Amino acid sequence: MLAERIAELVTPAVEAMGFELVRVQVSGSQRPTVQIMAEPASGRAMSVDDCAEISRAVSAVLDVEDPIAGAYSLEVSSPGIDRPLTRRKDYERFLGHEAKVETNAPVDGRKRFKGPIKSVSADAVELTVEGAELRIPFAAIHKAKLVLTDALIALHQAQEQNDTEQEEA
Repeated sequence: MLAERIAELVTPAVEAMGFELVRVQVSGSQRPTVQIMAEPASGRAMSVDDCAEISRAVSAVLDVEDPIAGAYSLEVSSPGIDRPLTRRKDYERFLGHEAKVETNAPVDGRKRFKGPIKSVSADAVELTVEGAELRIPFAAIHKAKLVLTDALIALHQAQEQNDTEQEEA
């Protein structure tokens, strides 16, 4: 798959700059758009300058490796507050926060779930859905993201405040 190939190519450069790759998506066919989503490995908030720095590095890698035939657009962004959950560590980091999860095939008769993240194991995430615990294997997850809640906003604001205090120190 093209997105996976691009992720393999750009991950070393992104990580060498002190960032983690969250997701790569490729959309469109005439002039594809490559979306790179990354965040600082330190956990601090992502800045516009960070996005520009990553964009320059990723552009250089893609120009050399040339995995896409023809012209394409490159977008680099942060995951944002209601971010996608793409790695096990994302689920661990946001334990207790509400998530929307969509599976490839039905789990317990459904494909869409919403509820707080209760626990994370090596191969699955457990959500509290409508008062019951539901185990969803990572292999079954098509896509997942955090739900924007007051608790998530408070966490984000606390993170920004911490970043500001560290910059001023």
